[in-house]
Amino acid sequence: MPVAGKDYYQVLGVDRKADQKEIRKAYRKLARENHPDANPNDPKAEDRFKEISQAYEVLSDAEKRKQYDQGPSAFFGEGFGPGYGQGGGRAYGGGFGQGGQAFSGDFADLFSSLFGGRAGAGARTRRQPRESRGQDVTATVTLSFEDALKGVTTRIQVPRNVACPTCNGSGAAPGTQPQICPVCQGRGVVSQSQGVFALSQPCPRCGGDGMVIETPCPTCSGSGTVSKMKTYKVPIPAGVKDGTKIRLKGKGEASAGGGPPGDLYVVTRVEDSDLYQRRGQDLTIEVPVSLTEASLGARVEVPTPDGKVSLKVPAGIKDGTLLRIGGKGAPLLGEKGRGDLLARIRVETPRDLTEDQRELLERFAELRHDNPRSGRAGWG
Repeated sequence: MPVAGKDYYQVLGVDRKADQKEIRKAYRKLARENHPDANPNDPKAEDRFKEISQAYEVLSDAEKRKQYDQGPSAFFGEGFGPGYGQGGGRAYGGGFGQGGQAFSGDFADLFSSLFGGRAGAGARTRRQPRESRGQDVTATVTLSFEDALKGVTTRIQVPRNVACPTCNGSGAAPGTQPQICPVCQGRGVVSQSQGVFALSQPCPRCGGDGMVIETPCPTCSGSGTVSKMKTYKVPIPAGVKDGTKIRLKGKGEASAGGGPPGDLYVVTRVEDSDLYQRRGQDLTIEVPVSLTEASLGARVEVPTPDGKVSLKVPAGIKDGTLLRIGGKGAPLLGEKGRGDLLARIRVETPRDLTEDQRELLERFAELRHDNPRSGRAGWG
């Protein structure tokens, strides 16, 4: 509704002699700053935006601007005043995009360029058959720990909708085609007059598509798609983790309106390993050593994803110590190089000693004066 007492030039912050370029520039700036989507917590943003839009709707139209410059009675009509909108006054080209009001002409085009086409349902002109992108599809594939490390090509079956082979995705029976909706004339909306506003709502005949199918395809019943089990080869790169997503472009659902298909996302589920645990790109493995190996030092063989390697265990090593074996971890996904293998030493205490072994250990303890608690604060 036009705002009584407001100077549209002041609303846009332009001189009364401003040309269309200046008016357009001022509106773009103010519309971006005051759009309700950009000010979700400001309850007054919508009113400011409507006011700015109303000012631009008038001043951007040469004929309306000329009438406006002649004075309120020339522009709004003799009924303009406190009771405007209750029986006097006039509407000028629809509403302003809030609450379903319609835009028109150059104003709708400008609004579309500013806000991605969100000019309200009434801004739609005659539609072409809908060509929205098909939906994405997600599937899972289970891998062994070893296959996840080295990479593998596997096959998966995915139920998905594909373009109907009978109608090629149009939804119309062979020899026919979707027609412009006779109710909305392809606009996708119908308008209902509410005083000075023209309120718009989706067309009940076409559901907002702008097109209707008079003779549906017998194969897909007019949907444009049919369900089919598809088998895909999925290359799994080396180094994937549990939860890694692999995208297969264009392998998702077909579009119901003949548009591009969606994508297929394959999510990897990696089984646990009996030997390794994963920490990022590093792998950890527990390496058991005997008491004598830990005390005297030794070389032990350690399994890695590439085969066994010899690991030097330093004399006197403590239980839980991590020894690093470089370049024997998981491959870096999508990059060159690999993580490391971390060998966690586990010192095993001998059990079920024979009499001779017990005597030798007791003698060893005597020679060592073996008491790790002696000399420590609080233990003496």
